[in-house]
Amino acid sequence: MTDSQPPVYQFLLFAPDKTDAGSLARRLAVREKHLETAKALSGAVTLKLGRALLSPESIAAPGAPQTMVGSVLIYQAASLDAVRAVVERDVYYTSGVWDPERLVILPFAGLALPE
Repeated sequence: MTDSQPPVYQFLLFAPDKTDAGSLARRLAVREKHLETAKALSGAVTLKLGRALLSPESIAAPGAPQTMVGSVLIYQAASLDAVRAVVERDVYYTSGVWDPERLVILPFAGLALPE
């Protein structure tokens, strides 16, 4: 008996924000909608991990302001196209927070590290 389920892969999304002066304001304006949508993902594409990327200055000194400059997300899905479709519907993508010219989506493999 063969398993009829398609293989499932994990994908890394590296999504730097645009660098114009209004980028952070756009991010903050739609952040709650982005988080709600990400938490609700289920079915063909699921989100395994999502984090904001910070500028290096954010950790340069204790108490430094944390400035978000992008996102890194790990999705689980059967195809790159399925992940790309989810990414392109994300409010960070559609509202001009993420820089579509610099987005990278790649499948990855490896062993889970012990906690």
